[in-house]
Amino acid sequence: MRMLNQDEEADVEVTWEDQQKINSFSKLNAKYSDFELNYESKKQEKEYLDDLTEELELADEDDRIKYKIGEAFISISVEQAQQRIEKDKEILIQELEQIQNEMNSINEQMSQLKVHLYGKFGKAINLEKE
Repeated sequence: MRMLNQDEEADVEVTWEDQQKINSFSKLNAKYSDFELNYESKKQEKEYLDDLTEELELADEDDRIKYKIGEAFISISVEQAQQRIEKDKEILIQELEQIQNEMNSINEQMSQLKVHLYGKFGKAINLEKE
């Protein structure tokens, strides 16, 4: 956020309701940032699983693969590993969709608050990310 110039300063009274809306915007903004980080992490994990799927396609069918479950590794066939990875990818895709829906909902709420707050305060408030 940036500081306002003296020319931009406005004498607008901040009511209790306005302060609540500013606080709500701030909370939603923090929540949105958390969702962004989570989304990027899940997206990266899915990319790793995609790469792993490609690698397993090149593996010999008779090979045994060490597959991590929790803190332990188990030895399973390539086919079993591919099945488990596909299940993991499906779960990640669902989680990504859920996170994206949450982000869209938060973005809508933030847009509504921006309209109200910019309508009242104009240039005296900055709600944009830098």
